[in-house]
Amino acid sequence: MSQIAIEEMYEQLGISRQVYDFGQKIEQELMPRFAEIQKTAEYNQLKVIRAMQKCRVSAECFQSGTGYGYNDIGRDKLEEVYANVFHTEAALVRAQITCGTHALAVALSGNLRPGDELLSISGKPYDTLEEVIGIRPSNGSLAEYGVSYRQVDLLSDGSFDFPGIRAAIQPNTRLVEIQRSKGYQTRPTLSVQAIAKAIRFVKEIRPDIVILVDNCYGEFVECQEPSDFGADMVVGSLIKNPGGGLAPIGGYIAGTRTCIENAACRLTSPGLGREVGASLGVNRDFFQGLFLAPTVVAGALKGAIFAANIYERLGFKVVPNSTEDRHDIIQAVEFGTPEGLVAFCEGIQYAAPVDSYVTPEPWAMPGYDSDVIMAAGAFIQGSSIELSADGPLKPPYAAYFQGGLTWEHAKLGILRSLQRLAEKGIVSLEEL
Repeated sequence: MSQIAIEEMYEQLGISRQVYDFGQKIEQELMPRFAEIQKTAEYNQLKVIRAMQKCRVSAECFQSGTGYGYNDIGRDKLEEVYANVFHTEAALVRAQITCGTHALAVALSGNLRPGDELLSISGKPYDTLEEVIGIRPSNGSLAEYGVSYRQVDLLSDGSFDFPGIRAAIQPNTRLVEIQRSKGYQTRPTLSVQAIAKAIRFVKEIRPDIVILVDNCYGEFVECQEPSDFGADMVVGSLIKNPGGGLAPIGGYIAGTRTCIENAACRLTSPGLGREVGASLGVNRDFFQGLFLAPTVVAGALKGAIFAANIYERLGFKVVPNSTEDRHDIIQAVEFGTPEGLVAFCEGIQYAAPVDSYVTPEPWAMPGYDSDVIMAAGAFIQGSSIELSADGPLKPPYAAYFQGGLTWEHAKLGILRSLQRLAEKGIVSLEEL
């Protein structure tokens, strides 16, 4: 295939020669970093294969369970594999967990009791957790069940406030929550090593405190996970990193046997716990998605770094910046105006394989305190490991870009977003 043919295909997909050449220049500069990402992907790929082999995954594991799901061999084996991958005692990996927020709600409510305190040491949690906790009043929140909440904000440089954490821990502090990714904030994402230091600090003060890490968007970005350093629970969504783009639904909680049993009794019911919950035909997708996840995450990481370099070069603030180490797949770009945020998301949508012909518009999404615009032309609705972008319509009007099942698709999405900004006069192609 000639380079001319590739350039013509980009042109057919709406990318001008100026935008394409600019992207090619950035891509060539990033080749050394892309090589390092591939090394991490290779390690994590081998880790997943080793876990599957150790747990003796067989073709029988792909069969579907129905009804109560008693003796669902595939479901039980998948949970054994997840526990092995994350180096934990047990795991709960279920289609009945509808999303990452649900997984976190199950983990929290299963391990907190009336009178307990939940302490976040990474500042404000992700927007959809506010109603789970009761920061914003909501039916069935932890606050309604007598669980109190406090938080310790990160320092201005994005690091943990260790004196503040020590002062905040009270006799009734039962669970400490750490959010690895930035969410709808422009703070740095926390590295596994930074989280490990915080876990060690808390455990030295009170070994009995349960530490939960919201691991969403971070799985397989590094060679180690927070559970390798003593987190009692790591929690995430299967339509993000670990599902590899194949899982159609689901979430996971991996951790100590006690924490997982407590969470299972909240997901199903006391007395039933992990024994029920049929796989309903998704076992193969869950296994194969996990197998593909390290490679898929590598493609998404390349896309995030590419986006940072493109938009930083054009003068926009990007978090992380173009040279920082990566600890999740999310790239924030601050546009400063609603028009810039909207145009970026429109460009991402126009690059999608699904619904590329529609134009996203801001709307009042459940769980958020402002209108949100989302671009998501995905095979799985809401799948954040697929090419997508979203952001709340409020200052600093930041777009949060993530995913791309392949590097090639992530690249196209970023170029198309830049093309859309140029079409709307928000950036000038003469600057490229």
